[in-house]
Amino acid sequence: MKRIILPIAIMGAILSSCKKEFLNLTPTTTISDLSILQDSALFENYVVNRYMGIKIIDKEGEGTLPGFGRAFEYSMWSSNSDESIYNNDDGSWLIQRGQIAPENLGNAGAFWGRSYRGIRDCNWALNNISAVAISDQHKNYIIGELKFIRAFRYHDLIRNYGGITLVGDKVYELKDNLTDPAIFTRAGLKESIDYTVAQLDTAAQLLPRDNNGSWPLGRATKGAALALKARLLLYAASPLYNCATWAAAATAAKEVMDLNKYAIQADYASLFIDQAMSGNEIIFGRQYTITAPHVRMEIANGPNGYDGWAGNTPLQNLVDAYQMNNGKDITDAASGYDPDKPYENRDKRFYYTILYNGAAYRGRTIETFTPGGRDSKDGPSNWNTTKTGYYLRKFMNDANPIQNPWSSAGQQPWIYMRYAEILLNYAEAQNEASGPDGSVYTAVNQVRQRSGVGQPPLPSGLSQVQMRAAIRKERQVELAFEEHRFYDVRRWKIAGVTENAAASGMTIVKNANGTFSYTRKVALEGKAFSDKNYWLPIPRSEILASDNQLKQNEGY
Repeated sequence: MKRIILPIAIMGAILSSCKKEFLNLTPTTTISDLSILQDSALFENYVVNRYMGIKIIDKEGEGTLPGFGRAFEYSMWSSNSDESIYNNDDGSWLIQRGQIAPENLGNAGAFWGRSYRGIRDCNWALNNISAVAISDQHKNYIIGELKFIRAFRYHDLIRNYGGITLVGDKVYELKDNLTDPAIFTRAGLKESIDYTVAQLDTAAQLLPRDNNGSWPLGRATKGAALALKARLLLYAASPLYNCATWAAAATAAKEVMDLNKYAIQADYASLFIDQAMSGNEIIFGRQYTITAPHVRMEIANGPNGYDGWAGNTPLQNLVDAYQMNNGKDITDAASGYDPDKPYENRDKRFYYTILYNGAAYRGRTIETFTPGGRDSKDGPSNWNTTKTGYYLRKFMNDANPIQNPWSSAGQQPWIYMRYAEILLNYAEAQNEASGPDGSVYTAVNQVRQRSGVGQPPLPSGLSQVQMRAAIRKERQVELAFEEHRFYDVRRWKIAGVTENAAASGMTIVKNANGTFSYTRKVALEGKAFSDKNYWLPIPRSEILASDNQLKQNEGY
């Protein structure tokens, strides 16, 4: 091949004559701000995409970009608590062991950067929406939506870091690091929550009450804004925060209840695999499609005997929380619990949430026993064997393949808020504010007695302390794996107990006569928690970028 070499002088003349045309070309991979503002459809697409964020750390954004929280990633948020451990670590074990540090955040490294990126994106849209040609009503809907999304990002920051930097409506640029010290000033917890609650109040006034043809499922509604407000005020009233009243939290939850829009769905299991999010229990959730699925839950969390990878394996700590189907704790001598048959006659939510030795699954029973169990270390791919003796059942859709699922699975919705949480929020706040009155019993029993579960109602005559314990246990089992437990034990200030307890599992041995022996074991060594772990550390990179003006959380 002959190369043509041009003299430098000629090359310079060519570049000089063409530089305007050459350098002023518009990239085809980006859309300008002006184009977005001149096209109402593009602007609305920009707003809808604010429900998602950028990928910051490894093992997130499988098939589609991350949303809020952590959700369906390989190591779920449950595996940073006493609910489960992630079989392959992926940055979760250091959090379980209390070793998280500003320089080593494990799977918790995305919240700060993604949240503030999302807040800035919302601010840009809010500052420019007046230039977009859309009807006043729809414009108000979108303003409410942007304020809700921004508030959700703040909520993620607050519950992970405590008091945070409030940036108002300003769209910060890089140069502002040098000229505006307010960007590095952290507000107190009360100020942070008050600001976010006020944003949600405004959003609730502007947002539509229902999803409809022009406001599709998955976009925020009035109920979503009020539900997030109720959660934040519940946190604010809790011992770790202590900056709001329990009465205010109860009132906020009651406001959602009084919409008369939501109800408990009968079928607990199908609630978490219904791609269409039908029914009226889900208040706000994220849908996935075949073209943009999340992590394929079945292969990521399935037993090794089915060619699964084990994934987020439930701990004995959670298993023990499920009552018997007569409503009694397994520690109650009158419960009928048999340690030689530990999985019989339990709360039905146990069977919908956890795969255990002997559970029926995909044409056979789970075999976590040794010797010879197909889902034990004696089975295939023993590096994918559960370390706890259990596998995840919740979110798993039996209609999806485990083997080669890449083009056909991963469409289960991720539920951010549902009505059962609101009822339990109300029950907790009302019990703390006024004691265990009839409305507290009614709220908890609606959750326990859904027809697909059918747990007995709570016994009458409970004291406030007894009701508090009952509600906490109800949250533990009802909301398992939904990113509540990590925050609940912290806001209650009991993490020093729950997170210092051993990460337990079960060793199951099959005896010669066909019976099984069960022995409790430590599934992950070194589980630990100290007071500094009540909050996450701010990434060291953010502290350094502020020239050490941004205050780190205590202990880090």
